[in-house]
This record gives sequence, C-alpha cells and structure tokens, in this order.
Amino acid sequence: MPCRDPYGYVLTTSPEAAAAYSRGLLDVLRLRSGALPSLAASIAHDPTFALGHAALALLGHELCAQVDVPARLRDASLHAARGTARERSHVHAVTQHVAGDSRPLIAHLAAYPLDALLLSTAVPTIAFAGVTEVPQEAWSIVERAAPAYGADWWFTGLLAFVRQEQGRFDEAMSLSCASLALEPGAGHSAHARAHAHYETGDHAAGLAWMDAWVVGDGASIESISHFAWHAALHELSLGDLDAVRRRYDGQLRPEHGLGCRALVDTGSLLFRWALTPDATDVPTLDQVAALAGRDVLERPATPFLAMHSAVTLLALDDRPGLDQLARYAAGHAHPTQREVVAPLARALRWLAAGRYDEAADALAALAGGIPRLGGSDAQREIVEETRIAALVRAGRLDEARELLDDRLDRRRSPRDRRWRETFSDAHLQTT
Repeated sequence: MPCRDPYGYVLTTSPEAAAAYSRGLLDVLRLRSGALPSLAASIAHDPTFALGHAALALLGHELCAQVDVPARLRDASLHAARGTARERSHVHAVTQHVAGDSRPLIAHLAAYPLDALLLSTAVPTIAFAGVTEVPQEAWSIVERAAPAYGADWWFTGLLAFVRQEQGRFDEAMSLSCASLALEPGAGHSAHARAHAHYETGDHAAGLAWMDAWVVGDGASIESISHFAWHAALHELSLGDLDAVRRRYDGQLRPEHGLGCRALVDTGSLLFRWALTPDATDVPTLDQVAALAGRDVLERPATPFLAMHSAVTLLALDDRPGLDQLARYAAGHAHPTQREVVAPLARALRWLAAGRYDEAADALAALAGGIPRLGGSDAQREIVEETRIAALVRAGRLDEARELLDDRLDRRRSPRDRRWRETFSDAHLQTT
C-alpha cells in the first residue's frame, strides 16, 4: 500500500517520512507552528524524499525560514526521478517558482488541484505572496479547484479569502465561519474573517473576536504577529493610539518576530502609525531593518517584500538603500520588480529628498500596478497612505482629501476621518 498525503496523493517515501510530511503540510494549512520541524523530520527519515526537500525550499524562499534553499532544491531535483508524475511536476513547479517563473506551478495545479501546498502558494494570503500579478488570475486558480475540494475546511477558508478580495464580504464571513466550525484553529479561515471585519469597517467587533481567538483556538498559530497586526490595524482605524502602543509592546516589538515577519507586520504598523494624526513617540524602524538585514531590504526575493523594504528604507531616510533597491529591481528578471518595484523605490527616493510633487505624481501613476505586488488590499494600502503623505507635503490637500474620501466611502474609519480633518485645519491656518 503506497503512502499518501492528506489529500490522497501518493508519496514516494517511507511511512515515517510520509507521516512527518503530512503533519508538516497540515501545519502549513492551519498556519500552526511546527511545520518546519515536521518537514525537516521527513527528510531525516528519508533523505531521498524529494517532496520533503522541495517543501523546505519553498518555505525558506517564501517565509524567510532558516533553510538552505539551494541545497534543498538540488536534493529535490536529484531525487524527483524516483517519484510519481505528480511528484516530479511538483518539484519542477517549486524549482521554477523559486527561480522567478511561476507558470509551471499554475500548470501543475490545473492537473493536480488537490496539491494543497502549491495551491496555498499560488494565492496571496497570510503565508504566501502568490504567483500571479493580477488578483483575478489567483481567484480563477481557486475557483477552478473548488470541485476537487468540496466542503473541505481548509479550501473553504481559502475561498473565503478570495471572496473578501472580491468585495463579497457577506459570503467571506459565512465561508470563514463555516470553516472555523469544522476546524476552530484554521488560520487561513481566521485570516479571511479578519479581513472581512476590516474591509467593512467592523472594527470593534473584529478586534473583540481576534483578541479572543488568538488566546483560544488560535493559540498555536505560527504567524501570531500577523494576527496581532490585524488587531492593531483595528485599533489604529479606531484612533486608539494608546491601544496600538500596548499592542506593539506586548505582541509586535521586532524581537517577537523574525526576519520577514518583523518587516511585514511590525514595520508596516510602525510606518502607518507614524502617519496617523496625533501620533507621538512612535518607535523607529531601526531594529526592524536590522532583523530583516540588508539583503532583504535592498535585494528582496519577492515584489511583496520589496514593497515593505521600500517603505522601511523611506522611514529610515536611507536614500542610498532606496537607490540600491531601485537598481536591483530595474535589472531583475521578474517584470513586476522592473515595472512596479523600481519606480516605487524611485518615487520614495524623491519623497525622501523633498521632491514631493514628483513623488506624488509617480505614486499616482503606479496606482493601477500596485496589486501586482501581491499581498492583500489591507497591506497594499501602505502605498496609498504614502501617496497621501506626499500630497500633503506638496500642499495638494484637495487631492489628499479625495483619496481619503474614497477610503471613507469604502468603510468607516475614525482615523481616516481625523486625518482628513487635519487637512482642513491646515488650510484654515494658512488662509
């Protein structure tokens, strides 16, 4: 009897290695801590297990996990020949994805939709940055896989995330709650629910639910800093800056996260906190930058990380770093790095240099391409907020008000309302 993964695919390895791999896969799907040790155990049990090597390489690449990615890819490719056609296709997809070409991964999912690890990789969520430049393409990948999964708790949570990205918030909430009813600790489902609360301006209820979940059913979640970021975003939106500071001190100080997570969660919160009206004594991003390291800041592996690197370098007034990031992205093989990241870094370099009009115009020109960076709408808002700040510094208050009015039309936010009021106050003081 061959070994199989939780979705029924054959695993060419020993029973012990297959069991460890399956534990690791389910931990990834739940966002639970323990995935990396379990996957490492799978290749300890069987050093010739290609999918174990590939999974470790994928997590090293996507999550900045402490993995020797080239070595794991080399071993995965070396041993893939002894596996099934699905396993060979899986390893090829991972290898090409890490190299910057995700087309084989998309093709793989068309043939093997129940390959949950790679389906998770394909969609920009809490764990992965996604593999497409247009959100609708990622949604299509998920929709095509739906018949294969049925009412599976993990897929239901993934579909909930897609629905909130589509603005179908009632469906997103229903799907996420259905998934959590089957698997109360399902991290992806909780994440979808967090976004649905935020995008509908349901800040008080969203905050209360999140605070209860992270100490209850979600207590074993690996990416706890991201859920803390969601809670802090509610607090920020409510204008409760004392609560934001408590959240930062208790859950989001850089030492609570590692590498990319500190950059993405803590760094983005600090940046947006500093832009908030009436904010004082906001901690600097120096420690975040130190944890991320110069390679991540100036040569980020993905466009999603590059977005966070760029705003961190701006916050530090690191103009040489922004110049280096722009050069790196301009020469990159990935079109999003060249066409979105490079001009974004240049725009923020102009902002750092006080060339506010040029920065604001460049950020406006980039607005349509920002979704290509990956991540969620809530994460990509950091670019829009930078543009608002550039407009304010350029004295173009009507344009800044228009952007905030659009945001307030989408959802309630005392913080954005207060931000808009400060522009009126500034105008009155100069007339």
